[in-house]
Amino acid sequence: MSIQAIDNVLQQLQITSLQASNKTSEATNHVDFAATMKAALDKISETQSQARTQAQDFEMGKPGISLNDVMVDLQKSSISMQMGIQVRNKLVSAYTDIMNMQV
Repeated sequence: MSIQAIDNVLQQLQITSLQASNKTSEATNHVDFAATMKAALDKISETQSQARTQAQDFEMGKPGISLNDVMVDLQKSSISMQMGIQVRNKLVSAYTDIMNMQV
């Protein structure tokens, strides 16, 4: 996931946080959590496929593809996957905490 995509996710989380703290703005600015998560997961998937495709093109010897670019894209892909896993872990932890609350 690129830095811009991470910034977009952080910005969306900040908007969601502001909406949760200010219930009056919630009615006017509705952010769909499922759509946001799907977009983030799609971006992670797209980053991984682009990195994989670029690595294959480099292996096949296509001109114009440098090893530096391939390595940077593979690292971006790896970091985006790790971020996605950490977000998933936090969501599962929050869900578990909510389910364990006494009602």
